[in-house]
Amino acid sequence: MTVPGTPATTTAAQVRRIVAAMAPEPRADLADEQRLIEDLGYESLRLVELTVVLERTFGLPQYRPEELIGVRRVGEVVTLVTDSLSAQVRP
Repeated sequence: MTVPGTPATTTAAQVRRIVAAMAPEPRADLADEQRLIEDLGYESLRLVELTVVLERTFGLPQYRPEELIGVRRVGEVVTLVTDSLSAQVRP
């Protein structure tokens, strides 16, 4: 669980803003349960672009394809980024 105002909460909000801004069919009421393809209109090229923007925005190493398999919902994108950032902090 994330606490409002913590880095994880701030990161999650920023990820959601990026996903919403890049969505071909943007929604004002973006929710973690929304599917990238079916609900927001993402296609394969746009998903690649989203991945690159997230990597650059958060200073993440390039994701391997197997890390992205199964990432279909907004909340899963948030988890992927926050987990990647947490892994960078660990010694």
